[in-house]
Amino acid sequence: MEELTRNLAALETSDTFPEDDSKPTLLPIPGPPGLPIIGNIRDFDPAFPLSTFLNFAEIYGPIFEMTLGTAGRRVFISSVELFEEVCDESRFHKVVTGALETLRNGVGSGLFTAHHGEKDWLIAHRILMPAFGPLKIRDMFDDMHDIASQLVLKWARYGPKHKILATDDFTRLTLDTLSLCAMGYRFNSFYTEEMHPFVDAMVGYLFESGKRAFRPSIANKLMRRTNARYDQDIKYMRDLARELVQGRRNNPTDKNDLLNAMINGRDPKTGEGLNDELICNNMITFLIAGHETTSGLLSFTFYNLIKNSAAYRAAQKEVDEVCGKGPITIDHIPKLKYINAVLRETLRLNPTATTFSLAPHSDLDEHPPTLGKGKYSLEGVPAVICVLQKIHRDPKVYGADANEFKPERMLDEAFEKLPKAAWKPFGNGMRACIGRPFAWQEAVLVTTMLLQHFNFQFDDPGYELHIKQTLTIKPKDFYMRATLREGMSAVAPSAAADVIHSDGGSQKHPAKETSGSDKKQQRKLMSIFYGSNTGTCEALAQSLATNAAGHGFDADVRTLDSATEKLPKDHPVVIITASYEGQPPDNATHFVEWLKSLSGNEASGTNYAVFGCGHRDWQTTFQRIPTLVNDTLHKLGGTRMVERGVADAAEGDMFTKFDTWEDELFWPAIDSKYGGTSVAAASTTLVSTLTAEISSNRSSKLRVDVSDARVIATKTLTAPDQPEKRHLEIQLPSNAAYSSGDYLAVLPINPKQAIHRAMKRFQLPWDARITLTSTAPTALPTNYSMSAHDIFAAYVELSQPATKKNVLSLAAAAVDPETKSQLEALAGDQFQAEITQKRISPLDLLERYPCLHIPLGSFLAMLPPMRVRQYSISSSPLHNADTCTVSYDRLEVAALSGSGGNHYGVASNFLSSLEPGDILRVAVRASAKPFHLPLNPAMPIVMIAIGTGIAPFRGFVQERAVQILAGRTLGNALLFVGCRYHDKDRLYAEEFDKWQEQGAVQLRYAFSREPELSEGCKYVQDRLGKEKAELFKAWEDGARVFVCGNARLGEEVAKVCKDGYRERRKNQGEETTEEAAEEWFGKLKEERFATDVFD
Repeated sequence: MEELTRNLAALETSDTFPEDDSKPTLLPIPGPPGLPIIGNIRDFDPAFPLSTFLNFAEIYGPIFEMTLGTAGRRVFISSVELFEEVCDESRFHKVVTGALETLRNGVGSGLFTAHHGEKDWLIAHRILMPAFGPLKIRDMFDDMHDIASQLVLKWARYGPKHKILATDDFTRLTLDTLSLCAMGYRFNSFYTEEMHPFVDAMVGYLFESGKRAFRPSIANKLMRRTNARYDQDIKYMRDLARELVQGRRNNPTDKNDLLNAMINGRDPKTGEGLNDELICNNMITFLIAGHETTSGLLSFTFYNLIKNSAAYRAAQKEVDEVCGKGPITIDHIPKLKYINAVLRETLRLNPTATTFSLAPHSDLDEHPPTLGKGKYSLEGVPAVICVLQKIHRDPKVYGADANEFKPERMLDEAFEKLPKAAWKPFGNGMRACIGRPFAWQEAVLVTTMLLQHFNFQFDDPGYELHIKQTLTIKPKDFYMRATLREGMSAVAPSAAADVIHSDGGSQKHPAKETSGSDKKQQRKLMSIFYGSNTGTCEALAQSLATNAAGHGFDADVRTLDSATEKLPKDHPVVIITASYEGQPPDNATHFVEWLKSLSGNEASGTNYAVFGCGHRDWQTTFQRIPTLVNDTLHKLGGTRMVERGVADAAEGDMFTKFDTWEDELFWPAIDSKYGGTSVAAASTTLVSTLTAEISSNRSSKLRVDVSDARVIATKTLTAPDQPEKRHLEIQLPSNAAYSSGDYLAVLPINPKQAIHRAMKRFQLPWDARITLTSTAPTALPTNYSMSAHDIFAAYVELSQPATKKNVLSLAAAAVDPETKSQLEALAGDQFQAEITQKRISPLDLLERYPCLHIPLGSFLAMLPPMRVRQYSISSSPLHNADTCTVSYDRLEVAALSGSGGNHYGVASNFLSSLEPGDILRVAVRASAKPFHLPLNPAMPIVMIAIGTGIAPFRGFVQERAVQILAGRTLGNALLFVGCRYHDKDRLYAEEFDKWQEQGAVQLRYAFSREPELSEGCKYVQDRLGKEKAELFKAWEDGARVFVCGNARLGEEVAKVCKDGYRERRKNQGEETTEEAAEEWFGKLKEERFATDVFD
């Protein structure tokens, strides 16, 4: 076992094959084929060029070449081993080419854009080096603190409900910091809503410079309007720079800053100074490079911290221990070891300057110059472009988790052991960034101040990182929220008495009441916190909040993360959360980490209740997070008001489980402790918090958590006499990026049949309008008119099985005694068999009992809000990063209600109704980390699926096929698939056969209706058993195993593996117990066994 573990570890971190000690033969450099004249220009993503380099690195490996039109050949490298070679300054030097060359239009021979050996660079570098020395940077601390305090004050005044566009405010911060420290000039960016005009000019200049680098020169000359704006932007920046220089000359000071260094400094070697034009070149260079990269660093840092709650908690703990709650001083900075590691790890994953270019010295004693220890010729190659984001993620250096954010690997001792070329976000050698000490001190200070004062969370808990690129990169559309930490206040630098308290209001400027009525203010407070990825727990929280009004409570519904360090103690607290493979939901990670870090009686005074959702098929992690929260709060001194509620998705109806817990346990306990309406009255009365007014005006509102995508193609994958399985290809939204194995979240529309039934039952004309008003929290749009059809189609789940509370409410509304009696019976002992198992919805009951008459608002209030459905993406971005495909079963079966109609799957029928050109609303969501192809392509993989569980593996194999066609050598891939027939439901048969011929996969089928065609194997577990020798050979070679299918498939695969292990041990002369086999499988399952289970 130990030997297997060692072999696995070696394989995980290796991307090379045994070296040949003989003299290397020159190898061709792989790359995509180009077109005459323009070469590979059309291969570039104009909005995100870096993605082109990253995709080709995945396809072709650590070295590839492209032809960039008239600019000629470029070689790209993406491994530490190759990067180490080109960082040898005795062989290579920086070369200014492409976008950097274009930047010279605005900054000439500034430090960043000067050519190798250019005289202006040599003089300026020698003059300015002392100005960036340790003592000079230390002297700038107070000015840095001044600007950082302005940011803290702004966020404190805005309060926790304000959406912060992180990149904008960090741009304000870094621009103001650099201009004040370097030039004694205040842009005062925090005193206006709009960005300073310099920022607009700079962004336009950077954006157009980047675009020009990828356009033919003739095209650039013809774009007159664009050129005029470009020239205008450059003129504005240079005029401002000249104004600052002239202002300092007219009003000299003895300030020890960069501007004085440039005006008064003399080159110690030649005695020359800098003329005003060269000073302006470098001033603009500092303003651009110095603030653009640092604002990107800070933005990525806070994205990474919010996304990774354990690292966030460790960073904030260090700030608390080193700095406490007092002012941060210069002496604190070197003590913040973990903050340093966070910033290093951020720049490893997302170096804001994504590439730099090097070229061999012209007098190099190599003919031709080579790379890869003599394997690749660089003859005729003017530049080698180093793709830092791939180099910094080299699994040979950083291991199988190279893509993960782990600051611990960047702590001082571990950091010093890294190869020198493994981390170079500031460039290399003599041409490395001269302002690195300035940027680092600023970044450490700002990160520390913000963590000291605030708790942060995503504005959208489901936010996935997207990149915006000019010449640097930043997160795109990254919004977060900042809540002042308990006991913290922010003091305005200019007015010490203007204190901002933790409620987000100011003593001088108290917060204005924005909502509520006298009646609402008389209610008692209740806080409901939810942790939810798919929307179920959020829907339960909203339902509880709606019902709370009837018990005399005004319920505030928020994400669980918003309770971090702010757990209420003066009113009841309800926590509704799920577990996802044993981990907290995305919007609960920070709360859970904070809770785990406590050890005293911090929850004393908190009266709480916990309800947990989960799926028992994940036996080892079922209800882990709800249990942890419930037990930990109790240990920390909290008062548990009621026993934890439990809902199991495997049983099918979590809403009824929640209603039962709510009515029979929760409300009796709450009403007893706090007083309130009786449970019986609340449970058997129609919901009256929502009313509907019908009109004939038109309007609609679309959801905002998903984006528009366009259908490209659809097709049926199965024969007409088989259960229908379909394929859908879509053009992704422009901001969407995915990896093989990820999910596509789809916001569906209810089946037209269900919509028609609802309209008919309430006697609504096709153009009816509804205006909803509510006296309690609701997920439905309120206070404006919209189409009744849109409400039924897009906002509520019409087919969701009724809960007991729904049935009792309908019974309360029944006038006919017989109807009332039947409904009450259905809510009793018959409920599970007649309602839940037959999936009877409130709409079904209203149709069954036409004599029932309830208000439309009461009906809508019964229904949970529409939720997204997730489908495994069945394609690879290496095939086409702009599109993705999904493969799904279309559900249409006879309804179990006995009505004679059919039951339609909501999302599958919505997808099947789409045609090319149609628009749907989607979002890409990352799958669990283990369910992705290994970083090392030489690692073997085994894939096991039934039916449409083949979807993610189509993406895996498609990706491997692209890499093989590009000449890469990959590890073996086995795919075990279960289906019925060889010719009726063998999904993507032609594609998989072709990929098998190419060597991308080895197929092993099990045909349940034709076992004679699959080695006598009826089910996929039978085929696994038959091929167990092959399976275990792959396992011993370090293979990763992936399973996608229903829960039973996972159990059968586990049984085959454990039985095979015991058999192999027996053949080796050693008997193994079931318990030992279970322990063996459990350990390897944690390391190399990933499952994706669906119902």
